[in-house]
Amino acid sequence: MANIIFIGFMGSGKSSMGRYMMNKYGYTHIDTDEYIEQQQKRTINDIFANEGEAYFRDLETKCINDILAMDRDDLIIAVGGGLPMSEVNQKLLKKLGRIVYLRASEDTLVNRLKGDKKRPLLQNGDLRDRIRELFNRREETYIGLSDVIVDTDNCSYETVYTDIMEGLK
Repeated sequence: MANIIFIGFMGSGKSSMGRYMMNKYGYTHIDTDEYIEQQQKRTINDIFANEGEAYFRDLETKCINDILAMDRDDLIIAVGGGLPMSEVNQKLLKKLGRIVYLRASEDTLVNRLKGDKKRPLLQNGDLRDRIRELFNRREETYIGLSDVIVDTDNCSYETVYTDIMEGLK
């Protein structure tokens, strides 16, 4: 098996799907945001507030390099929504494994993210407008980078899992 990397917008189901596959099928799951918070011993909000987004993006690249250095091929890796936007990270992700874009509609993202206070890029202004602006900037990259695209709107975890496995065959 090759590592499976979930990319997609915040709220698309990357972390949830990774945990589901870990709990139901025994995969080893790494969430890059959680990894960074553990390494830094503070939250992403704190990192953004004190060092800024550029510093956080450098931590994401270091995280991917750390995972590559593990030299494993049995991981499910959920990456932050902005991580694939860096050309360096795109190359690293391609080395790391097969890339699955978990896609959700704007309405689904708004419903999943309303009230969320953990995502610094969504904290200012109207939530739907922020989602639309960021999503429009990122979607072309997500599509171009992915080996498989799986829609998560109104789908059970098992349906998404089946679609992922079918797509990776």
